[in-house]
Formats: sequence, C-alpha cells, structure tokens
Amino acid sequence: MHGLTRQEMRILGRLSTPGKIQDFLEKLKINFEDDTCFSPRTVLRKKKAHCMEAAMLAAAALRVNGKKPLVVDLMTTKDDEDHVITVFRQHGHWGAISKSNHAVLRYRDPIYKTIRELVMSYFNEYYKDNGKKTLRSYSNPIDLSRFDKIGWMTSEEDIWEIPSYLAEVKHIPILNRKQISGLRKADSIEIKAGKIIKYKR
Repeated sequence: MHGLTRQEMRILGRLSTPGKIQDFLEKLKINFEDDTCFSPRTVLRKKKAHCMEAAMLAAAALRVNGKKPLVVDLMTTKDDEDHVITVFRQHGHWGAISKSNHAVLRYRDPIYKTIRELVMSYFNEYYKDNGKKTLRSYSNPIDLSRFDKIGWMTSEEDIWEIPSYLAEVKHIPILNRKQISGLRKADSIEIKAGKIIKYKR
C-alpha cells in the first residue's frame, strides 16, 4: 500500500492512535541537519527527524490507519523558524502531533474546536531567546496525498516540494499591527523554561 514495504506497513500500522504516533516520534533523535527533507521511509531507516520530517512521518502513520494525512504550517517572523504540525480530528475537535527538541511546541490533545484555536495554543510559547513572540500566521490543513505523484511517503530523495509548497500556500494572519505592537515579551523564567531541550547538538 502506498509503495510501503510490509515491514514499514507493520511499523506504521502499530501507530494506530495519535498518542502512539507521538510516543514513536519521541523515540526518534532530533535531526539537526537543515539541508535534509527525509521521506517517512528515510526517517524510519535513519531513526531521526526534524519537525518537517516528523510531521510527514506522522501524516503517513495517520494515513496507513485510515485517516487523512494533514499538516499545518505555522509561520513566524523572518528572524525565527517556522514549525510544521500534523493535525487530526477526534469527536469533532482538533489535536496535533508535533516533534520539537524544546519542551513546548509539542503534542496537543484533541480539544480545540477550530484550527485557529489549535494554532493559538502555541502562541505564548513561541518566542526567541530575547523574549520576542514570533508566531504570526498559519496555513489551513494541507492533505499530503496531493504529493502522491512524487512518492512523498517512500522517496529515497529529499522531498523539498512539500516545504516549498507550505512556504508559498496562503497563510491566515493571527494578529493585526496594533496587537503586534502591544505584545509583552516572555519574561526571564519563561525564557529559561524555553531553553530546556531533549538533545544537545
């Protein structure tokens, strides 16, 4: 199915709930390389992933288990890095699967009525070392099945087409200029907590 081997299908098939997918992602090492975009197949082989690669693996696992492979791009100011989450619905509410080396931009339980509500749950924890809050907009859920023609689940080559598409697709602003100008910076204890990481470079 989807070009996956039997072993790959067994691995992804066992990840039958969003919680199990998140637990699996937590066991993967962080990929500190910024010049890769591994397919789910490559992530399974190398056992490491950054947020984009992990989001695609999570989407593949959802798909194997009968769900849509949906991701959302969180866009920041130019001096910070975007983040990609895999989203799912349970009982009419949205949740998210997410891999981050930091303590905050992670899993969200399916308790949010809208994608905007879900995205806003990341807002106050999304800041730089100087306390500047940087999250500015988000995409609607993108169904990765639109990339089946490039074999996004099994490609042996980096699949830059997906992050490129996410960067160009329409994003919905979450703040106006007055709100941006009035933002309070994260304070010292928040900044200290935000520096907690799982893996050191």
